[in-house]
Amino acid sequence: MKYALKLATLTASIAFASHAFAADFVEGRDYQKLANPENIAGDVIVVREFFWYGCPHCYALEPHMQAWAKTRAKDVAFFRTPAAMNPTWEVTARGFYAAQQMGLENKTHQALFDAVHKDGQRSIIANQENLANWYATQGVDKAKFNSFYNSFPVSTKIERSKQGAQRYQLTGVPAVVVHGTYVVNGEDKKVTEVVDFLINKVRSEKK
Repeated sequence: MKYALKLATLTASIAFASHAFAADFVEGRDYQKLANPENIAGDVIVVREFFWYGCPHCYALEPHMQAWAKTRAKDVAFFRTPAAMNPTWEVTARGFYAAQQMGLENKTHQALFDAVHKDGQRSIIANQENLANWYATQGVDKAKFNSFYNSFPVSTKIERSKQGAQRYQLTGVPAVVVHGTYVVNGEDKKVTEVVDFLINKVRSEKK
């Protein structure tokens, strides 16, 4: 009985310590605060995930972000933002937005990540032609995909992605930006824990 009591006490202590540690995230270590935060109006808290399909760290983070997105609070808006910080990354960023314009983002997003990292098909993200051919294997109309690829709506989103990366002072991906103020880097579940911590911080700052 004494052993069971001690074990229960120890388990409770560990659980409490873990919770305390998780809630005690530190600026400069677990996240960065931007010197010039973006002024976002309204009551909704905006979270943006910057990624590149060729990034293994982004691939590792993705399941955690997807799980988090399904359970996020109603006052939190979540946006996937393909980074277009160089010509190589812009290829898949345009592909993402072309698929989005066609209403196929949810169908092709994880599939492309898997094709590159699970199946080793890195050549499909090398250029527009290869990428269009891959999207065609997913049932996407290739001609329509190519028409959207360099379209004005997609180019506008690409410019916004570039401007966002510059505004948030991003130097790489994955990066999760919370309400234009905080930046979280990493590739494991801790990222979503920090994001939730910062969301609560933003809520308190809004009061």
